[in-house]
Amino acid sequence: MKNQRREFLKKAGSTLALASVGTGLAGSASANTLLLKPGMKSQSNDKIRIGLIGAGIIGHYDTDAALTIDGVELAAACDLYTGRLEYAKEKWGKDLFTTRDYREVLAKPDIDAVLICTPDHWHQRIAIDAMKAGKHVYCEKPMVQRIEDGQAIVDTQKATGKVLQVGSQRASSIAVLEAKKVLQSGVIGDLTFVSAYCDRSDTMGAWNYSIPTDASPETVDFDTFLGYAPKVPFDAKRFFRWRNYSDYGTGAAGDLIVHLLTTVHTITDSKGPNKIFGAGDLKYWKDGRDAYDVINALMTYPKTEQHDSFQVTTRVNLCDGEGKGEFGLKLVGTNGVITIGWNDFTVSTLKRGNAPGYGGYDSYTSFSAEEKKDFQKWYTDTYGADMGGIAKGEPMRFEAPEDYDDRVDHLMVFFNGVRTGSPIPEDAEFGFRAAAPSLACNLSIAQEKPILWDPVGMKLL
Repeated sequence: MKNQRREFLKKAGSTLALASVGTGLAGSASANTLLLKPGMKSQSNDKIRIGLIGAGIIGHYDTDAALTIDGVELAAACDLYTGRLEYAKEKWGKDLFTTRDYREVLAKPDIDAVLICTPDHWHQRIAIDAMKAGKHVYCEKPMVQRIEDGQAIVDTQKATGKVLQVGSQRASSIAVLEAKKVLQSGVIGDLTFVSAYCDRSDTMGAWNYSIPTDASPETVDFDTFLGYAPKVPFDAKRFFRWRNYSDYGTGAAGDLIVHLLTTVHTITDSKGPNKIFGAGDLKYWKDGRDAYDVINALMTYPKTEQHDSFQVTTRVNLCDGEGKGEFGLKLVGTNGVITIGWNDFTVSTLKRGNAPGYGGYDSYTSFSAEEKKDFQKWYTDTYGADMGGIAKGEPMRFEAPEDYDDRVDHLMVFFNGVRTGSPIPEDAEFGFRAAAPSLACNLSIAQEKPILWDPVGMKLL
């Protein structure tokens, strides 16, 4: 076992280090805790001025995280609700430029990059307009609302040479990147299966966001909000709770499954699945929405130069019944398992012995006393344990520092790319390859059949 753990640490890389703290007793939890400080650092203090387009919940999360990074300044905020623009001035300064028209943000020569935090159905148009206007783009996930819209963003990024990063911070999470090293080390063997889930249970987690008391056609530019969606009379619920409606959002698939697939693709270097089958239903939140609150999907990932074939199951449940809400992935290999939370993971290994010879496991109850003794000896010699259970490697645990924020690291990747041209792992192609299979879950549910996807050519089949 000691040799197995030593080999794991050797393969996993020098950044994985056991912390010798606690009691020092063999097998103590603290002795198996992997500690690592965040590695992302700002590569320059060159000033970057940003414009926020969409000053809702995620817009504040992203902007607040961006402003913790050296040299980043907020130069403008855009939103279609007057109250958010007023609050932006209260929070970030009375002289902040605010507008309802995102094109005015793009027209400002002193803005280097924009954060696109709008409803999903506006992502493509604003991202393309921004890159053509010479701005770098941080676009919230999913990159597009419709699969057919993805290639245009990929083409525009290539044509303009602008940096575009999609805002699923899992691609820059320290836990995810360290788990990737563990998988690549071979310590859990060949990947066979991934089980991924993201459950929500409270009102906020089910997108029932607060509606301001002054919401009206005077304070909300509802016609602009609708965009290419069907024209309907003013409805405050549709504006402030847009995720509940397929006209503007992408439901649990685009909001949450895309996080899961971003994690899978980051760890495995996969370009995505070639078959997606989804099942969804509206079981609890029957409040006028048409977005499913329960989705399960099965995806098959073909063999590539980067990995062997494997399967992925995903689950999103907005009414989990326990009031907790959980996020996690389990990567099952031939010799072990990596179990990932939001900013932590554990690694468990399994020593597999050869199957017994003539007689087999199923005949044990009919063995003679001498045969049982021989079988017990074989079992103990093979697994190093009594019949009570197979001896497993001691699980090791990785935990990010308590104050770690993967959103900051993700934005750091973006700004370093703007400043120095450093790589952007979650660029337009990556973002499209994570979004399309997620959105295909909705397509599969609607068509009641599997959806075939070309993960290399990025097109439906």
